[in-house]
Formats: sequence, C-alpha cells, structure tokens
Amino acid sequence: MNKRQTRLFAIVATGISAAVFLLLTFDSHRKFDALTNAESITPAVVHGKDVWHKNNCINCHTIFGEGAYYAPDLTKITKLRGETYLKAYLKDPSKFYDEQRHRRLMPKQDLSDEDIAGLIAFFDWVSNVDNQGWPPRPILVTGSTLPGADRSAAQQADDAKIERGGIAAPPGARPLSGNEDPIALGERVFRTATPACTACHSTAPGVNMAGPSLAGVKGRTEALLGSADYKGQAKDVAAYLHESIVSPSAHLVPGPMYSADGTSFMPTTYAKDLTAEQIDQLVAYLMSMK
Repeated sequence: MNKRQTRLFAIVATGISAAVFLLLTFDSHRKFDALTNAESITPAVVHGKDVWHKNNCINCHTIFGEGAYYAPDLTKITKLRGETYLKAYLKDPSKFYDEQRHRRLMPKQDLSDEDIAGLIAFFDWVSNVDNQGWPPRPILVTGSTLPGADRSAAQQADDAKIERGGIAAPPGARPLSGNEDPIALGERVFRTATPACTACHSTAPGVNMAGPSLAGVKGRTEALLGSADYKGQAKDVAAYLHESIVSPSAHLVPGPMYSADGTSFMPTTYAKDLTAEQIDQLVAYLMSMK
C-alpha cells in the first residue's frame, strides 16, 4: 500500500470500528431493563442494596463476580438457599458456622427485620438478573453447583449415563434411550433439580451442610419411623422420603441449621417443579443409600 491507501484504510477501519462500538452500546442499553429485571426493583430492593453497601458485604462476598472472593458468591443465593434459611442465617450466623471447625465466622450484623427483608429482596432481584453465566466460575456455597459451571470430563461421562427426565442435560451428555435404572435417573434429578439437592445435602457420611448428610438415610429413616420422635404421616421409608421432598415441614430434623419457627429450610417448590415420575426416581435414588 502507498501512503494514501494506508491513510484511507486507517480512516475506514476506525470509522467501522466506531460504528460497531456505538451500535453494540446502543443495543446493550436497549436491553438493560429486560436483562436486569428492572421492573422488579421495588423500594425493598433499593433498601436491601443500601444495607449491602452500608455493611460492606462486598468486602467478603461477591455479586456478579464483583467483590473480595473471600466468601461465597451470592448472585444466586436465594435460589440455592431460600428465604426461610436466609432470614434465620442473617439473624444469627453463629448457629450455622463454627469458627474453630470452619476457620471463619460470618459476623453478626445485628440487622433489623426490615434490613433482613430488604437484603433478601435485593438478593432475589439479583438472582433473577440475566447475568448470562457470569462469573464463569464463582465461589459457591458449600457443595452447590450452577448451570454452566465447568465440569470435568469424568463428571460429564458420568452424567451421560443418566436419563434427562425432563431436566436440561449438562454439556457433553449424550442422548439416552429412556430405559435406564430409576436409581440412575433419580441421581440425575438429585444433581440437576433447581435448586440442586447437592446445594444443601452431601452423600458422604458425617458431612452435614445446610441439610443433613443423606448417607445411610434409609437406615436412619427406619429407626426414626420406629420411634416416638417422628411427627409426620408416612408409614414406610419411601413414603417418608416422598413426604420430605414435597412437604418438608411435616417432620423437622432436629438442629438449628435445618429449620426455624417450625418451618424447614428445605425448599417447598419441588412438588410443582418436579413431575411425579421425577420425585419417584429421586426417592428410588435416596432409598439406595443404605
């Protein structure tokens, strides 16, 4: 190219780049209200945002990947834990974590009921923002997973053995025939329901998270049903597990981490979000944990 051609190329390229940038900027602003769920910004949400900033929560936690990365990302916390759990947790975090065992302790902020309600409303608004998978690898609450999170090849291969059952398949999962073992199908539901059971429950013995470990749940349930401590309506293990999924407050597992004021922290949404077949598959999987 000669000097004139070079100058012309630079001018045209700069003009095209500027036009593309302005077009993308305009398109982003056009979609902001829909992407951010702006119509749901209520006075309670605004108050919760102010509580978030006033208490410097960002010094430890992150939202949309923005923060200190010392404590869990809270972008989807209302979907992983639920309002009942968060209310009890924010009132007195010391009931949920032990500084000696966990090497950290969420400080008690002495928040008012109004502040707690606002903070939960703010978290709920954040959880419904279309963040398009950002951050790609957040620091999550113990044991939880989010759709789109990186998965190892071994995990993907394992997932490929499990029927979809109406729930979106993870990356790398192959189509299956639908003739798989109900226990395998139930394991898939266990890991991919919303929120995933793995967000609160471990299958390792003695590893209690937001919910008790499910290792050996069948044997423990048999002992519970034979005692005077059981307060629900189930007559056998399968019925108890079904009851625990669709009506978690029918019987409360002892412990401040699992319930408050007679209400279980277990989500009450599975009865409508899962099909009857999926619940039966989940029960079959839990029944296998002898």
